[in-house]
Amino acid sequence: MDPARVPAEVLLIGGRAGVGKTTVGWEVSARLRAAGIAHAVLDGDFLGMVHPAPEGDPHRSAVTECNLTAVWATYAELGHRRLVYTNTLSVLGETAAMFHRAMGADVRIVRVLLTATDATTARRLAGRELGSELARELAGSARKARLLDRHAPEDTARVTTDGRSVPDLAEEVVRLTGWGTTAASPPDASR
Repeated sequence: MDPARVPAEVLLIGGRAGVGKTTVGWEVSARLRAAGIAHAVLDGDFLGMVHPAPEGDPHRSAVTECNLTAVWATYAELGHRRLVYTNTLSVLGETAAMFHRAMGADVRIVRVLLTATDATTARRLAGRELGSELARELAGSARKARLLDRHAPEDTARVTTDGRSVPDLAEEVVRLTGWGTTAASPPDASR
């Protein structure tokens, strides 16, 4: 089958601040690389990181989608069909339309919501937020945890991170994708 005709797949790793999205995303990538499974990785937090927000786009969603579309087009041109994407609210149902527009109408979406207790996330955030943002991050993390708990679609796998090692979490997340058993050939480096 022509690799360009293989439907794209995206693993969305979402969850509140301090839950371990970025760390687990990088470990998922390490496991996929070790298994020879071609993929790309994006931290969605950086796709819309502009200040001030563009007029008419207060949540920077149009900027994020534009950048996702451009970056994915480059990855797809290189032959990639799988994307690991981390972002707090990425698992919510309304984001699916963005991935269908950016990656193709037939994109397969795997949603994983990482969860952790308030105490665990507070400890992690206190170690990470060394500047003036800790109080804001703690409040936002708690608010987004409630939002995600209420609004994540039914097909979202929930993975608790409390007391678990990063390799253990990544192993579970990779298993949820099914990519370990259906490894696509790496893109042809000569393209």
